[in-house]
Amino acid sequence: MTSSIADHQYQQAMAAIEATSASPVEKVEMLMEIAMGLQQKPKSAQQILDAVALYDAAIQLCPDTESLLNARIHARKGTALQIMPAQDADYLLKAQAEFETALPVLKTSGTEEETAEACLNLGLVQQNLASLNQGTITDAIASYQLALRTFTREDHPTEFAILHNNLATAYLSIPMTDQRAKMREALAVQSFEEALKVITLIEQPAEYAMLQNNLGNALQYVSSSHAVENNLRALEAYDEALKVRTRTDAPMEYANTLSNKANCLRNLPDDVEHPEAGNQNRLVQARSLYREACDIFTRFGDNGKAGLLEEMLQELDADIGTGQRGSREGKGFGESRI
Repeated sequence: MTSSIADHQYQQAMAAIEATSASPVEKVEMLMEIAMGLQQKPKSAQQILDAVALYDAAIQLCPDTESLLNARIHARKGTALQIMPAQDADYLLKAQAEFETALPVLKTSGTEEETAEACLNLGLVQQNLASLNQGTITDAIASYQLALRTFTREDHPTEFAILHNNLATAYLSIPMTDQRAKMREALAVQSFEEALKVITLIEQPAEYAMLQNNLGNALQYVSSSHAVENNLRALEAYDEALKVRTRTDAPMEYANTLSNKANCLRNLPDDVEHPEAGNQNRLVQARSLYREACDIFTRFGDNGKAGLLEEMLQELDADIGTGQRGSREGKGFGESRI
């Protein structure tokens, strides 16, 4: 039913364009406006495909003298292609090509904001392609850094926060096998902290909680000689996230943060001034959090995470039973982008 409605909207749009006596440029702008409306909160993949078809029609109609308008159509088409649901990289590769077509013209003739927006979207596409082994994460980082030249904290706080969150997850996705690994970890922590300068608990609680959860993970796993200090800061971040995430309102996100906090507790002494005394109290706290998170993951059918936590609980029970200090690395559950 939804597909037929979307197709009807597309046919109506094309008929309206053909019937009007507007100029070619006016028709192009009308097609873009209709396409943007279709891709906003789409109810089906067909609506996105119809939007792409309308952008293609606009490109065909666009006069050769209107290079900036043509670039803007390509950029908008890229935003439609990048949200197309798919298991492979085909639509993402097409989206990348659209942004790469648009950017040279936008950089010379467009506004700074629309150029930065295209860089941000290209970075998102490149980051997703890298996760599919169809690109390199350093390309995404470069695109985000270009966008940050315009999207500053003072003038564009929302975009600034998005970019820093994405930069941080990009840094952390690079295998920590070379000499620059510690620097990337530190940059990730710094980017999460930058994003939290503009994302607040009161105004954007969900985004705030996600950033705090991810900051906690970055602090917890960073290679540093200040492990205890970093883990204490990580605990504070997880507790900030849990001001928003509750078992009732956001059970899966709540379980993620509980698991991450439990991982952190396993690696902290009961008394940071006397680490030689062990961490049995911390281990007992961690076990309680793991059990609650495991129960939630099981209830909601996430058997992968539930299985991981079952393994951690077995290790933890052994540590508590023998009175040994637990300091094993757990699996951190982060979240991607704002």
